[in-house]
Amino acid sequence: MSQPFDITYVFDFIPKLLSYLNITLFIVACSMLLGVVVGFLIALPRLYEVPVLRRISQVYVSFFRGTPILIQLFLIYYGLPEILKAINVDVSRAPVLTFVILTFALNGGAYISEVIRAAVKAVDRGQIEGAYSIGMTGFQAFTRIVMPQALAISIPNFANLLIAHLKDTSLAFSLGAMELMGKAQTLGTATQHFIETYISLSLIYFVICYGLEKIFIAIEQRLLRHEQQVVTNEPKPQSRKWFKGVWATHPEKGGYQQ
Repeated sequence: MSQPFDITYVFDFIPKLLSYLNITLFIVACSMLLGVVVGFLIALPRLYEVPVLRRISQVYVSFFRGTPILIQLFLIYYGLPEILKAINVDVSRAPVLTFVILTFALNGGAYISEVIRAAVKAVDRGQIEGAYSIGMTGFQAFTRIVMPQALAISIPNFANLLIAHLKDTSLAFSLGAMELMGKAQTLGTATQHFIETYISLSLIYFVICYGLEKIFIAIEQRLLRHEQQVVTNEPKPQSRKWFKGVWATHPEKGGYQQ
């Protein structure tokens, strides 16, 4: 039976939970780095309309976006070793974190591929044609014209995905991974102060997500600073006044002009 609520446990649990924060961040960092690589490889066939690979990438994205990540964790943790046994590869002794990171990387890759595809498609095709007209190669046009703009466009969606992955890492406890959620469950069971444990956990997640949100907003503003300069440098429209039965502009010097 749970114990009566005691606010002091909230502050007592926070340092104990923070000692396992590095594991959670390690899962997020590794899975997102691998996810970017996977997402880029999955997005290429759909961007360049490669017939067979395009269909495979669509099935891949549909599967990982259409099934819960908890089920994906179980499928990879229990199913992958059985598949690899058929080719005499034994991964039964591999750390649990390996399967967790792999699952989150494959799941994130499906979403990142859509983020990349949408960002690249959002860049005006006329700019690419203009780059070709001045002698740029396809690689130069992509790295100098498309990629900077696509990166700025994709920042909000990538930030949402990263924050969602950070919160989803709490599901890794279902496989026995001792991260933030796993430690919270252990503390709650040992002290029978579950409410205080979850309040401490929610505060930690909130602070981290809020900090990440502010960081990505600053990055987005940095990448879009050239557009802000264009807007601020536009000339202000001339004032117009009613003069002798017609609207006329008022130049800086002199009289009215029709």
